[in-house]
Amino acid sequence: MLIGPNQLTILSHLGLALAAGALIGLERTFHGRPAGFRTHALVCLASSLLMLLTVFQSEWGAMLEQDTIRLDPTRMAQGIMTGIGFLGAGVIFKEGLTIRGLTTAASIWITAAIGILLGAGFYFPAIVTTFLTLGVLSAFRWIEQQLPSQFYAHYWVKFDRGSVLPMSEVQAMVENLGFNIGELSYRLTDLGQHFEYRMNLRTTEEHAIDKLAEQLRERPEVIEFRISPAGN
Repeated sequence: MLIGPNQLTILSHLGLALAAGALIGLERTFHGRPAGFRTHALVCLASSLLMLLTVFQSEWGAMLEQDTIRLDPTRMAQGIMTGIGFLGAGVIFKEGLTIRGLTTAASIWITAAIGILLGAGFYFPAIVTTFLTLGVLSAFRWIEQQLPSQFYAHYWVKFDRGSVLPMSEVQAMVENLGFNIGELSYRLTDLGQHFEYRMNLRTTEEHAIDKLAEQLRERPEVIEFRISPAGN
């Protein structure tokens, strides 16, 4: 059986979609993300496959009456991206007060878009976008690490009611480590037996949280404390 021009076109669309998705998935797998090599490859391949329905509508619809069915390529693309939204939501999860998986969800979303372009035969923008996406996921990671950034944390510390550190001393402890205090609150708990300070902290010092934890461990007045990094 000879392979005709249409079959070669289909193979090129699907082959490039598989390669593009696999390349993006390899980067995600390398960094230990839950949606990696196989997930991205399948997403891109499926998007390309579904778009082939509209590109080759005249081929598979030849057996039907011409007025029976009409497919709008833009509607097909919208349907694909809506479905991908559910898959992307599945890789976003909350770990404590930190949200993770947003970048992987975005990579799945753009992988689907690349698959749509490849399925429709727009090779040039799809290939360019594949390499731009790889650049964002890899090279931009290094750039992001070099940029100064702020670290946020939720800080909670508990004392016996009779041995509470003054607020000025608690404030001096965190400010000496480079923290800025925001949204300070006080709380009396356990039927009045314990007193708590709760606040949000902000710093540009990467290891300030570790230093604060060390100081709190050395303070005998501290019954409990919790420092929860906040970010996404």
